[in-house]
Amino acid sequence: MAEIEITLHAAFTEIPAQDWDALACPEAASGRPKDPFTTHRFLMALERSGSIGGRSGWQTRPLVARRHGVAIAAMPMFVKHHSQGEYIFDHNWAQAFENAGGSYYPKLQVAAPFTPATGRRFLTLPGAEDEGTAALIAAATQVAAQNNLSSLHITFCTEDEARRGAALGLMQRITQQYHWYNKDYTSFDAFLAQLSSRKRKAIRKERETANGAGLDIRPLTGKAIQPAHWDAFWQFYQNTGARKWGTPYLTRAAFAEFHDSMRDDILLVLAFDSGQPIAGALNFIGRDTLYGRYWGCSADYPCLHFELCYYRAIEWAIANGLQRVEAGAQGDHKLARGYLPAPVHSLHWIANTGFARAVGEYLEAERRAVTEDIDILTSYGPFRQSLPDDNTGT
Repeated sequence: MAEIEITLHAAFTEIPAQDWDALACPEAASGRPKDPFTTHRFLMALERSGSIGGRSGWQTRPLVARRHGVAIAAMPMFVKHHSQGEYIFDHNWAQAFENAGGSYYPKLQVAAPFTPATGRRFLTLPGAEDEGTAALIAAATQVAAQNNLSSLHITFCTEDEARRGAALGLMQRITQQYHWYNKDYTSFDAFLAQLSSRKRKAIRKERETANGAGLDIRPLTGKAIQPAHWDAFWQFYQNTGARKWGTPYLTRAAFAEFHDSMRDDILLVLAFDSGQPIAGALNFIGRDTLYGRYWGCSADYPCLHFELCYYRAIEWAIANGLQRVEAGAQGDHKLARGYLPAPVHSLHWIANTGFARAVGEYLEAERRAVTEDIDILTSYGPFRQSLPDDNTGT
């Protein structure tokens, strides 16, 4: 077997889009990618806009494995100088390591930046999964060791990738978030019919409240999204960012990049008052999943957040035949609105053997606890225990 050559790049611009996407989304030759977050256009939008690189704390270092000059595997890898924008939190690990006299930062991160959505992180040609994954892990851990980096973290990987990585010696972590699943519903009412009466009535009341405010709510995608819509959404995004995490991760230029190269991958749900946008929710569209990402508003209306972020996303997914809505990180309130807990996988490698042992013990206990929590939360979900014979529900 010919030797595999590994290249560490300094920017995504160094890698031709066709080479990268042949690994990241080979299925896109016959339609949409499974998710847009490791496509060349998404990563380039972040890079060109200055959302990554520079002083962002995300130093771009993608890995590419080639044989005979042909790319067979790649990873969206970054040198990180903080733990912001990752959504699988290791702040406590960093604090413990620093308290013990170590330097946790910089570290290596394999991720779709600012995106708590599960997707492939070991991007390989079909049929090269085993050797490509092994080559990328060996190269990434070698880069970390040679540069005195504390650790390697591969976040929001697929369950299959988690199994492969664990078999190759990486530590496996399981956390959870909330997803909505389409059970071949024909309408939003068909979905409501599967909920308990109390939850069904609560959702209907929330929707009546939001839609009774006299607002014009529009789902927009593709050419229907105009530059002025991004001007409004940028203000919403800044307002939310200032309330939740201080400085927003994306620059204004990122939304201009999304407009130019990703409008067909985006569902923007906007609420208008007298023709002026006053709230919005940004979603990205995958092959079978709608990914809720950002929400914001310039005026407060009761239940409008639930309507734009959750219920309109469900409606759009049903109408367009998508199988799942991922509503982003955190939020136990999503459970009452039909979103169920789902496991999220990540892989970790730590250079210091003593600290790695301690983290490994913690992860083993955490996996048990998270698995139990998912079972318990699912049992408290809004779905009725015995389903009706039809989908009319009252």
